[in-house]
Amino acid sequence: MSNSDTSNVEAYELRINGRNHEVRDSWIGESLLYVLRERLGLPGAKGACEQGECGSCTVIMDGRAVCSCLVMSASAVGSDIATVEGLGTDGQLSDVQRAFLEAGGVQCGFCTPGFIVAVHHLLDASPNPNDEQIKEALSGNICRCTGYGRILEAVRTVAVQRRGQQRGVEA
Repeated sequence: MSNSDTSNVEAYELRINGRNHEVRDSWIGESLLYVLRERLGLPGAKGACEQGECGSCTVIMDGRAVCSCLVMSASAVGSDIATVEGLGTDGQLSDVQRAFLEAGGVQCGFCTPGFIVAVHHLLDASPNPNDEQIKEALSGNICRCTGYGRILEAVRTVAVQRRGQQRGVEA
């Protein structure tokens, strides 16, 4: 390999779920999805289409929901990344994860992490979404099992619960 070959990167750091993670000996073209799963042991984001069409690899990067299969990992240096593994606290499920389970919005589970991340992103940006806003926010996620009705029910439930908690705090 010549000195001008930049296809390999010695090391860089990614900030994921509030912690810095060192990535070593990677190829510069590795996707964020690949690095999360294979190099850092964070298997929540799933690789299905690898083309940004299905949403199963959705993460939040700098406040935006993105398909991690489309992001070159090295380009995410300096970004704040949240994966499904980082959404709960102290090893507990997040409110969105619990709502999906309770509503039956989970069947095979393959697409679920992407939906969970997308719903967290939606509710952080819009705490009181209507059905059209929910559908638009989830339009980049594909589920072949549930038919979406139970997923919509889960999102509505969490939105109502969060609004109730906010009113309780403000009172």
